[in-house]
Amino acid sequence: MNEHIEHIKTSDFQSDLIAWYNMVKRDLPWRENLDPYRILVSEIMLQQTQVATVIPYYHRFMELFPTAEALAHANETDLLKAWEGLGYYSRARNLQASAKMIAECGAFPTRHDDILKLKGVGPYTAGAVASIAFSMPVPAVDGNVFRVISRIGAIFEDIAKPKTRQLFESIVTALISKEYPGDFNQGLMELGATICTPKSPKCLECPIRQHCQAYAKGIDDQLPVKTKPVKQKKIKFVVGVIENEKGQWLIVKRPETGLLANFYEFKQVEYEAGYPEEVLRGELTSNGYQVKQIKDLGFSKHVFTHRIWEMEAYQVIVDASLTTCHENELWINPKELASYSLAIAHVRILESTTSERS
Repeated sequence: MNEHIEHIKTSDFQSDLIAWYNMVKRDLPWRENLDPYRILVSEIMLQQTQVATVIPYYHRFMELFPTAEALAHANETDLLKAWEGLGYYSRARNLQASAKMIAECGAFPTRHDDILKLKGVGPYTAGAVASIAFSMPVPAVDGNVFRVISRIGAIFEDIAKPKTRQLFESIVTALISKEYPGDFNQGLMELGATICTPKSPKCLECPIRQHCQAYAKGIDDQLPVKTKPVKQKKIKFVVGVIENEKGQWLIVKRPETGLLANFYEFKQVEYEAGYPEEVLRGELTSNGYQVKQIKDLGFSKHVFTHRIWEMEAYQVIVDASLTTCHENELWINPKELASYSLAIAHVRILESTTSERS
């Protein structure tokens, strides 16, 4: 057995954890049954998103796409609209790609290695689906599990490093219940989410504290060890909610690949120096628009994993009668905007525009 868990009697650890989990587990919609598709959808949604936020999205998503077959044949616009507000939209596209793979095979894959081949499915998600839906004794190591295991074994390895994941997966593999692997993995996740929290863990309420080295040594606040992520890059934009002489609004479709692929946004111009209003005026004028009126909508910020958009927004009325839209641009009636998947950062700008008009 791994030296970090030599102090643990495996059978006692399993029974303590699983009994606690079955007593306190939260009533979550994806736990209603063991349908692997439902579990996969929940796990993808829960990546970098809190449970409370996910629940209403999950209910709506499952009503729209109740099976892998339904999701496989869904229109991408409808998919992105259903995902709107969850962020990290590549997750939605990967989920649909997985659904197409499942539909082509005629059934959800039942082998761990085959689940890993699904688009956007990594070791954690594959382990979660395999153990919960198919009772395979395979590890599912997420952030919560990293924290729990690091404290149980007093492990000071940097969890940001790939080799540490391998270490933790080997430890969970050694500890996991062969009889109830799904409950075991979910127990570790639940423990990390509700008891073994990043700050001020509730050690006295922990069902496995007698197995925990960090609790015994009083060092729970030192674990886990994780190096700080790379600093996010700040990018300055000026955004124009452009209205023409017909009362139509200009929206722009983003490229088919990259960040927020195929989403729509208002006119957005990146700049480094100068006054944002002058930058926007210059951009519009160079494209043949005659600016009639411009009003400041204020500053907003949107945070992505590796970058931060800092946006100065303006409401602009133009004469566009002598201009032609670019291929990726579209004039629409404001009432039609709900039919388009608008980038969430611009949804907030839209709210500012609406409040200005009311």
